[in-house]
Amino acid sequence: MTGPLTHVRVLDLSRIMAGPWAGQVLADLGADVIKVERPGTGDDTRSWGPPFLDTESGYFLSVNRGKRSVTADLATDEGQELVRRLAATSDIVLENFKAGTLDRYGLGYEDLRAVKPDLIYCSITGFGQTGPRRDQAAYDFMIQAMGGLMSVTGEPDDRPGGGPQKVGIPVVDLFTGMYAATGVLAALAHRDRTGEGDHIDLAMLDVQVGILANQAMNHLISGDVPVRRGNRHPNIQPQDVYPCRDGHLVVAVGNDGQFVQFCEALGKPELATDPDYATNKARVRNVEALTALIRETLAGGDLEHWLHELGSRSVPCGPINTVPMAFADEQVRHRGMVRKLPHPTLGSVPQVVSPLRFRNAALDFVMAPPLLGQHSAEVTDGLTARNRT
Repeated sequence: MTGPLTHVRVLDLSRIMAGPWAGQVLADLGADVIKVERPGTGDDTRSWGPPFLDTESGYFLSVNRGKRSVTADLATDEGQELVRRLAATSDIVLENFKAGTLDRYGLGYEDLRAVKPDLIYCSITGFGQTGPRRDQAAYDFMIQAMGGLMSVTGEPDDRPGGGPQKVGIPVVDLFTGMYAATGVLAALAHRDRTGEGDHIDLAMLDVQVGILANQAMNHLISGDVPVRRGNRHPNIQPQDVYPCRDGHLVVAVGNDGQFVQFCEALGKPELATDPDYATNKARVRNVEALTALIRETLAGGDLEHWLHELGSRSVPCGPINTVPMAFADEQVRHRGMVRKLPHPTLGSVPQVVSPLRFRNAALDFVMAPPLLGQHSAEVTDGLTARNRT
């Protein structure tokens, strides 16, 4: 393995999405990630399908690249002892059990800190290690709802298809995984300076509230309640989806200069000096009238025509691609975002790889998501050899 984290070992006790996503991020960066799974069944997502590639679910294959899999029953003395031995040789532990579960098994932070004093231990839960909901289970969908995201996602109630919508990917899980990866790397940097490990308490609900970003601040400074606006941006206009003669176009004008160019492309340069539209503040205030003018004009031309006219003037715009169309995009293909990795039983499996590109510590992608327990003997033999030395 190559990458900036080849000196780091991660003990991944997590399953489903948020924790495994963090583990995969670290594995892509070169860390040795050992995934501990239940004997016989493994990570829950191994059965989350269809689709399956032979017996491997697409869900599992999306978040476990680059890891080594061992099996252990954490409810047994043998399984607990294996985890303690692995922790003693690890830098980071990732876990997403309900609060207090691993403490009951003798595998909580204080327990594993006893065998590795500078250990970095990241606990991912729905609601955190403290508070009235600490004992409750959570999944991405419910946290999108509880954390405010669905209240600002989807069309307004009075429009076709109106009503709250979840995001089309498990965005809270993914953001939580990224925060977990960021957190443990920050803790590694702190350990390099001080020699101290740490326990990171990361809650999915905290993450969702944290990423409300501009919508949160819009509310906090105005007192207004953010609402669902469909594809219409709450702070910047024109940013929306507009119908063309043969499809739909996304326009994302970000400043007044781009708006001037946008008006030129539409053949309506006078809009750029109209006091109702000349500034972003005015455009947001008069968005209904502006949208009507834009829709009428764009509907009269083909998608390719508008992509050319706007693109030639550096106005941010694009088509609405399907997933296969996104993979076929020449820029995505050039960047090598999809690779095929060798697999012990399937020959090879496709993977959407890390978007990070390092000049001096280049990443490689050589290990496909593991079979259940594929590396048990390899890992335990390594522990035995280490003890002998």
